[in-house]
Amino acid sequence: MSKQFDVVVIGAGPGGYIAAIRAAQLGFSVACIDEWANEKGGPAPGGTCTNVGCIPSKALLQSSEHYEHAGHAFKEHGIDVAGLSLNLGQMIKRKNTVVKQNNDGILFLFKKNKVTFFHGRGAFAGAAGAEGYPIAISGPTTDTITGKQIIVATGSNARALPGAPFDEKLILSNTGALSIDEVPANLGVIGAGVIGLEMGSVWRRLGSKVTVLEGLPTFLGAVDEQIAKEAQKMFTKQGLSINLGCKIESVTAGKNDVTVKYTDAKGEAQNATFDKLIVSIGRTPNTNGLGADKAGLQLDERGFVAVDGDCKTNLPNVWAIGDVVRGPMLAHKAEEEGVAVAERIAGQHGHTNFNTIPWVIYTSPEIAWVGKTEQQLKAEGVAYKAGTFPFLANGRARALGDTSGMVKFLANAATDEILGVHIIGPMASELISEAVVAMEFKASAEDIARICHAHPSLSEATKEAALAVDKRTLNF
Repeated sequence: MSKQFDVVVIGAGPGGYIAAIRAAQLGFSVACIDEWANEKGGPAPGGTCTNVGCIPSKALLQSSEHYEHAGHAFKEHGIDVAGLSLNLGQMIKRKNTVVKQNNDGILFLFKKNKVTFFHGRGAFAGAAGAEGYPIAISGPTTDTITGKQIIVATGSNARALPGAPFDEKLILSNTGALSIDEVPANLGVIGAGVIGLEMGSVWRRLGSKVTVLEGLPTFLGAVDEQIAKEAQKMFTKQGLSINLGCKIESVTAGKNDVTVKYTDAKGEAQNATFDKLIVSIGRTPNTNGLGADKAGLQLDERGFVAVDGDCKTNLPNVWAIGDVVRGPMLAHKAEEEGVAVAERIAGQHGHTNFNTIPWVIYTSPEIAWVGKTEQQLKAEGVAYKAGTFPFLANGRARALGDTSGMVKFLANAATDEILGVHIIGPMASELISEAVVAMEFKASAEDIARICHAHPSLSEATKEAALAVDKRTLNF
């Protein structure tokens, strides 16, 4: 087997494995290195997303939603469930099966596309030589290979609180939060971001009393303010205790519980004890052990690989993508950068538009958005028009029994170009794609308002919100 490759990708998360496949499609000899291992020690490509992030969390969100519906919502549909019980072991087993299916799928794609896979940790072994950059592989596989072009796609790690490292038994990152073996009676969550809200929702549905402690004074500050207020109201009604403006003073793990001392928004000292504590305060770039110093690869002050707008690093023929570089830490952003870099290596014009990257929070109701928020447009002094439509007035939502939330359009006041779309409600993660397509084609709100949408469908709420921009909704 040749140990010289045109392209070597370090990391097989969403950005890395997609970059490797696209590079292979373009005719390059490609190697991809990844150290994730399953419980048997075998390869588990897919990174955080597949192993302890996007995929397993959605599996548990779906299972927990089924459980909650069986206990509360089925009766309204004329379905009586007697003797309902939770088999948490089976729920976790199903989640693990879903993860493995995705791991195996990536390995199959590597084989199909003739990508050589190395199971181990990849790191720069020195500066570029005549044959390219030497990359040392350690772990299950020990080897050294060379690559003419290198794509760094090593992802990110959960950020721990100072003085309170993750033990994944009492103080949990996303990894531990996905593998709790018994429903905690009292669960604490530090951080009201995507991970905190999604994991809090899972365990709240399964029976935990969930308390969320957020440092910021506002809820979901990156979300459109109107949507965020609606979300906070709904989550509170569901039973999540959301506390804003909290300053964490200390976290102390006992034998069977965790004590958190904090100052609340009023400046008063508080003391709370939880059976488990999930800490979700952001993520840090995974560059430790990359050998950046050996190759002269530049990192910024926060540990991210420094890149330009095309994902080029300071080194010739070395690129970096995904969570390890600037920009949103989203799997689909990493995938788009991976494709773009592979195409740039081939002399093509790969492109990633940060302005049309969709965001999703997979709670119930789901929250999804793309483009500018109303507060951003105000801060930028952009004249805009807004239109909203509630799912309460949507026939399909009524039939589903889920009429919570709304669709909101923001359009340029002069040109009617869509500047942002924000959704809270059923299947928001699917509905947002229409808005992404529309914005990529520079569509106006009127364009969406004039397009025929199937009836009855949730997507009609999108059409109606576009109509609302011109104050001419038909069903509200």
